[in-house]
Amino acid sequence: MKLVTYRASVEAAARLGVIDGDFVIDAGRLGLPDTMLGLIEAGPAATAALREALPAAPWQAKLPRANVTLLAPIPRPKKNIFGIGLNYLDHVAESSKMLDTAKDLPKQPVIFSKPPTTIIAPGEPIRHNADLTRQLDWEVELACIIGTRAARVSRADALGHVFGYSVVIDVSARDNRRAGQWIVSKGMDSYAPFGPVIVTADEIPDPQVLDLWLTVNGVEKQRSNTRNMLFKVDELIADISAGITLEPGDIIATGTPEGVGAGRDPQEWLKPGDTVVASVEGIGTLHHPVIDARGL
Repeated sequence: MKLVTYRASVEAAARLGVIDGDFVIDAGRLGLPDTMLGLIEAGPAATAALREALPAAPWQAKLPRANVTLLAPIPRPKKNIFGIGLNYLDHVAESSKMLDTAKDLPKQPVIFSKPPTTIIAPGEPIRHNADLTRQLDWEVELACIIGTRAARVSRADALGHVFGYSVVIDVSARDNRRAGQWIVSKGMDSYAPFGPVIVTADEIPDPQVLDLWLTVNGVEKQRSNTRNMLFKVDELIADISAGITLEPGDIIATGTPEGVGAGRDPQEWLKPGDTVVASVEGIGTLHHPVIDARGL
């Protein structure tokens, strides 16, 4: 299933829906949880019940896709996004040249976090504040959403804890790293465009075979495949859960391939008026303008 969080009008509450061709089927009208976190927390049985209910969904539960506004699939996660740095071979190389990171491949996943307030909905603007950064950068990533509690899980069991997958753009202010710490660089408002859907894990049995790409103003900047991750999705889940319990609805942004602005010669940075488009195969595409946020 392709699951969305949508709003039917400006005044309406956010609700859980399922994409069905040109329609969005409202899950709450089928007697199931009406929010994404509600469905995830209800467990696999609720997800299975939703799937089984779709063929008999009444017309009252169907809304034309053109008449709804998509929000981020999880507009406000309960915890920070788990970010993974330096997780593609060629990105390690470009970062070591231009960002003073280590040239050696990391022996363990490099983990940082992005606050819930970084998340923006499909189509919402990425905020460029020149008073804070002159080096705003792009990173397309596969997002993994946890479905069931994972504590000290093995690689063999890790994918069984996944609810689904989505797309995230890890926006980064490269000139805001502080003594090796990344949370200011990665964690400003609007720095995590997320969506447009969550595809349930049953439709992506192998997350390591997906093409991903990103363009700026129609020019391709990144293109790779998730097979090129240094640490695969199951390794990331096993590593994080060794010491931090992963809970339903937690999000892991699994790292970006080469082609970021900081790695180019000369370096390139996002500026107001730019448009960023990012996509992961089998999931969907995000489109985001960059705006001048000074004074907002």
